[in-house]
Amino acid sequence: MITYEVTLDVVPEHAERLDAYMLDKHIAEVVATGCFVAATYYRDGDRRRTVYEAEDRESLDLYLSEFAAKLRDDFAEHFPNGVTPSREEWHAVCRFDSEQKRGIW
Repeated sequence: MITYEVTLDVVPEHAERLDAYMLDKHIAEVVATGCFVAATYYRDGDRRRTVYEAEDRESLDLYLSEFAAKLRDDFAEHFPNGVTPSREEWHAVCRFDSEQKRGIW
């Protein structure tokens, strides 16, 4: 499992519009590429984070090579200023569930 995290620092006057855009449009379009199995949207003050979950490296690479540029351009058209994105990739090593069971990838 690989997570692709996009963190957005947003000025307060754009926060409500950003949330609407992310929840009503952008996240659904990213997931609809078929490259991710799930996404979770978080917010904390003036920061937002979307965590996209890809099953494998190939799925993330496909997203980055075939879809990311168009979706980033659309984002930039809607938010040319006032929102600063940063991106990170995380590779899952293992997962524990509530029964203390451990799975390794």
